[in-house]
Amino acid sequence: MHLIRLLRAMLLSLALLAATGAHAGEELQRFPSAVLSIRTHQTTEWFTVWIADSSTRQEQGLMFQKWMPADRGMLFPEDTPRVKSMWMKNTLIPLDMLFIDAKGRIIAIRPRTTPESLDIITFPQPVKAVLELNGGACERSHIRVGDQVRFELFGTAPGAPAVAN
Repeated sequence: MHLIRLLRAMLLSLALLAATGAHAGEELQRFPSAVLSIRTHQTTEWFTVWIADSSTRQEQGLMFQKWMPADRGMLFPEDTPRVKSMWMKNTLIPLDMLFIDAKGRIIAIRPRTTPESLDIITFPQPVKAVLELNGGACERSHIRVGDQVRFELFGTAPGAPAVAN
């Protein structure tokens, strides 16, 4: 009988942890932040990005964010290029996902991903990073496949007119 009570208490504790911890995670302001630029065929676009530089930060990503400023994004870098798979579980805003090769070239864009979807979003070629921007940002800014992301990860500097927060 004592064991059953103990198990029930443990299950209740786990359920409460899951319910209250669902929104738990590191505050985005604690993620490293930097400026990058994207050279399009028309102009250069500037974004301040949070950098998901650990597996824990990559798992958290932009989950539970209700909005994101138009000039912000999140970069998911890799030490070496690999096939990257993403999803939108617990992500409340639509995102444009840009898959970027080791030279900083955008090789695929998955526009306006569906919030809270469990569908896997991937590109079959190895990438050095995935950049998440607000859904529709690529269309508004005329960002397309072949455009160049300038950032230290890709061996280039953005020459930023903006300062990272």
